Parts: sequence; C-alpha cells; structure tokens
Amino acid sequence: MLEATLFGHEKGAFTGAIAMQPGKFELADHGTLLLDEISEMPLALQAKLLRVLQEREVERVGGRKPIPLDIRIVATTNRDLAEEVRSGRFREDLFYRLSVFPLAWPALRHRPADIVPLAERLLASHAAKMRKPVARLTSEARLCLLGHTWPGNVRELDNAIQRALILQQGGMIRPDDLCLTAAAGFASLARADTSETDLTPSVAPVPAEITGALGEDLRRREFELILDTLRAERGRRKETADRLGISARTLRYKLAQMRDAGMDPEAALRSG
Repeated sequence: MLEATLFGHEKGAFTGAIAMQPGKFELADHGTLLLDEISEMPLALQAKLLRVLQEREVERVGGRKPIPLDIRIVATTNRDLAEEVRSGRFREDLFYRLSVFPLAWPALRHRPADIVPLAERLLASHAAKMRKPVARLTSEARLCLLGHTWPGNVRELDNAIQRALILQQGGMIRPDDLCLTAAAGFASLARADTSETDLTPSVAPVPAEITGALGEDLRRREFELILDTLRAERGRRKETADRLGISARTLRYKLAQMRDAGMDPEAALRSG
C-alpha cells in the first residue's frame, strides 16, 4: 500500500510484512524526494504527509518510534492545486506547506518549439536502451508531432516515440508509426503547404487478405515492443507497463496472448 511505500513498515505490521522495510522518506534522508502527481494522493494520506513535513520525522507503519528526517521535498501535479483546495479534494494546510517555491511549467502543446528536439532526444535515448539504430523523423512525422495536442504531455510523447521506434522500417519514422490521433491537427498544418487544388485521393477498398496480414504484422510488432521494453526494464513488469502506458493487468493479458500464440516471453528475455 502507498502508506507503507512512503513511510516504511515494521515486521508484522500487516499481512505479508515478513521483514522491516524502510520507506521512501527514510531512503531519501539527507537528499531530495520527488512526490509525483501529489494531487492524486487520498485525503487521509495527505494528513499523514502533512505531519511528516511539519515534524520532520516519520513513523513506520506498525511502529511507534519517530525517525528524524533531513529531507527536501519536490511535489509535482498537472492540476490546479488551488482549485483542488477549493473543491475539497486537497488539504489547504498541505497546499501552503508545499508552496514554498512554486514553479509553473507550460504544457507541451504550449511549447511547440520543444516538441521535435525533445522527440529526437527521446529517440536517441530509447534506441540506445533497446540496442537499435537511431531512426530519423520524416518531415511528415514532424508535422504530425506538431499537430498533436499532447494531453498526456511528455509521457505521451515518450510512449509515442517508443512505439514508433519499433514500428518504423528502413530507419525512417512516418506518421503512421507514431500511432497518434492527430489527423485534424496534421491536416491543418499540411494544408498550409499545398495549393487550393483539390488533392483528396480516391480510396480503393482494401482486400481482406491484405488487412488480415496487416493485423498479424501489427500484432507481431506489438509483441516485439513489449519484449524490448521488458528487456530495457530488466523484466520489471510494473515499470514496463508504466513505460508502455498500459495497466499491469493489460500487460499480463498481452503476455498471455503471446503464450497462446506459441511464444515464450520468459525464454525470450533470457536469450535477450
């Protein structure tokens, strides 16, 4: 549970607590602890966090001895915390305790000049982790990135780049490789570079055997993406699911699909 993760627990504090475990606060003593998406913390846990920040000490779950802390806290959120306070979803006293030096960072859609350089940096980073050659973004893919609204900000961009790195062929990333729902934004940007001539292509029906082959190819690439991400995360499934932008349950389902298809994910990881 989150409380035990943050504050630690004593042996026998709850079912499965077979040994004492220090929490994130203890492990970050004399350092800095990042609390990501602080606005999602339950109100009951917010009260306990407030006490830790005020007293500069923590008690493990199931323990009675306070442990002094010398720690710096950095908290992040994608919500308006002042509005969360007004709506009763965030404690006002905790809000003011955290607001020592507030910083506001614009959403990715408001920083279009950063999108392509950040995408290229992520490409290089993930290519190195996956031991793949660095692919290049086509001009159409760059327009697609700029036309997307990025509601998930950098996390969404990171996931899109990882997918594209697996789906690309020939070392070039095209719009389809990004798997973004950016048709409207991409179309508006593309129209700026075309004349007023009607360039709408005619669409012929796609034979069933081709769509079937495409589906199999996409499934194979999806499995490759999952395996490559598992290797990059050294088999850690929670981290793999987070990086892929899916739930742990969905990851388990995908691994089961791989086994049903005759693949052995565990053997593939060992051989990788």
